Amino acid sequence: MPTRNITDPFTNDTIGRRYVDKVVLVTGAASGIGKATALRIAAEGATVWCADVNTDGVVATAAEIVGAGGTARASTLDVTDHAACAALVAEVVDAFGGLDVVCNIAGIGGSALTPDESPARFHAMFAVNAAGPFNLIQAALPHLLERQGNVLNLASTAGIIGQAYCAAYCASKHALVGLTKALAIEYGRTGVRFNAVCPGGVNTGLIGSFIPPEGASMSLVARSFLTRDMQEPESVAALVAHVASDEGYYMNGAVLAVDGGTTTG
Repeated sequence: MPTRNITDPFTNDTIGRRYVDKVVLVTGAASGIGKATALRIAAEGATVWCADVNTDGVVATAAEIVGAGGTARASTLDVTDHAACAALVAEVVDAFGGLDVVCNIAGIGGSALTPDESPARFHAMFAVNAAGPFNLIQAALPHLLERQGNVLNLASTAGIIGQAYCAAYCASKHALVGLTKALAIEYGRTGVRFNAVCPGGVNTGLIGSFIPPEGASMSLVARSFLTRDMQEPESVAALVAHVASDEGYYMNGAVLAVDGGTTTG
């Protein structure tokens, strides 16, 4: 695609073309932050492979990119399936000749009184939020090393601080932050970067998973938010797009909050 000026769908400002000739895999691309990330990076020139468990949603995201003149494909993917993740990475590389960026956006959440949290949901959050990114990273590493690419993991403020009634979610997102830091050190001298973006409140469908449980202390819940205002997914996507671009070349092992100041102190 030729270089041209485009408009940021969130701010209406003109933005650059930082992803021309880049191949980017985005999970969770059917909705919310994943969709906003896929659209933003595609608008900046990337070839984007959209993946999600929601087949209709992810196909619609890819179609929107193509309809706007971009290049995209879509796949149904359960990130907890190690073999499926490896197969998808192989398919991406076979189709487009390589892989430059992996954006691990797919995630699940939920709140509960700790005595009521089910072991099944606790393990599911780890499987999606921590093991899922690991599955894709492990499959993508040879290709990222070849092209000195990078990985962007979407964590959460819950990966930086504690949040009441979110023990399982916090534990899984802290695990993702730890994974990011460990890999950043392990591969820091190879040119492959690993970073995490940690949003606070975001106006997406996932927010409905965090309705305080019956009997919750609202004063404890309020500690998770400095303000009542929530950001739109495009706000997070803008930071993701910067960190994962070549402009962020010196960012490695960074854990970046975009949370309206919630984790400041």
